[in-house]
Formats: sequence, C-alpha cells, structure tokens
Amino acid sequence: MKTRIAVLVLVLSTAAAFARGPASVPNSAAGKAHTSDIGFSYDLPTDWEVVDTTPTLPAVQQKVKNEATSEEEKHGVDCLQLALTARHGDPASVVVVVALPFACLGEEMTDKDLPAFGGGASDGLKKNFDLVDPVRGTYSLGNHSVWIERARGNLKSRPGTQYTVETVCSVLKRGTVCWMAMAADNATLQTFEQGAVALDGEAPVALVPETAFDKKPS
Repeated sequence: MKTRIAVLVLVLSTAAAFARGPASVPNSAAGKAHTSDIGFSYDLPTDWEVVDTTPTLPAVQQKVKNEATSEEEKHGVDCLQLALTARHGDPASVVVVVALPFACLGEEMTDKDLPAFGGGASDGLKKNFDLVDPVRGTYSLGNHSVWIERARGNLKSRPGTQYTVETVCSVLKRGTVCWMAMAADNATLQTFEQGAVALDGEAPVALVPETAFDKKPS
C-alpha cells in the first residue's frame, strides 16, 4: 500500500535528522504556525530548531523507491510532503509532520484508512527503534477523526536514551496528515501534544486532548 510506504519515508527522514544532524534554519522560523496547502497548520514554540531536510530527503525517497515493489508504491513516495521537521534539547527530541495530497495520489482516503496509514509508521519505526507497550486511541478534533499511537522506545543507534514515540494522523479534505514526536522527556511530549493545530479552516485547538486514549480503535 503506497500510504504505508510514504509514512515509512517519514520515519527514515526522522532517523536521518538524529544521525546526521542536518543544518537548521534560524529560530525566527519557529514559533509561527507552519501551514500546508492541503489545509492545516501547526505551531511549535520559538526555542525549537526547524531542520532543513531538503539536502537529505531526495536520497531517502530514492532509497525507499528502490525497495518498492510496484509503480503505485513509487508514486506514493513521490507525493510525500515533509511539511515540518523540528528538534529541541539534548538529547534531541524531534517532531516531524508529513502530508499526502489527494491531488497527487490520484485518489482520496477516508477515516477508515487511518489505521493502515498510521500503522505504517509503527512498522517503519521498528527499523530504528526498539518499541514496547504501544497503546492506540481515536478521538475527534472538530469535524475530523484522529488516530493516535503512543509507545516507549530506544533508538537502536543510541540505546542509552528512552523516548516516548507518538504518532497522530487525520484525513483532511485535500489530503492526509501525520504528526510524529520522538520525545526525550515528558515536558517535550506535552509541548508536542499542546501545539495548536487548525484543520480545514476550523478554529485552532491542541493537537492531542487528555481524552485521546479513552476510545480504542475498532
């Protein structure tokens, strides 16, 4: 499924941010709502570094395309938009936001596709993380359904630090979006979850409410 392959690119791009430490843009780019033309915005505080993944993303995409088993999967990789990569602290916590526009994919997805779309991230993460105790939930933000997974994990290349790994996905009118956090501490996880998100022009709200895990996916 091309959606699963595309989310795997997200995971590999994040791993590259950890391993290679790519250059960041000035902090003036942080603290503003990062917007996407598929219809969402997301905000992080000013002390987060926004990472420039432009130099490394083409190589990551090409690697995944080389491993793809169909032209459909390769097309899904080409459609990926890495909307935001940001990091904070030492050891570094990382937030990545990825989008897949329907206009590029040539098809639309629905809320029923969210478990497969988000679950692709979990499969890909196992290449870079030893994950334990995953929990999943569903909730609503305005008129949008949201899928969420949280787990604890150690980055295989840096086993001394334990992270909370959280993935949040939703379907918008013009595409699908996932937010991913690899948080080295609880304060960073709270920052990620309380980041203001606006979907399809609706009023901004916190990305993850306290009740996010009250309802389990069917």
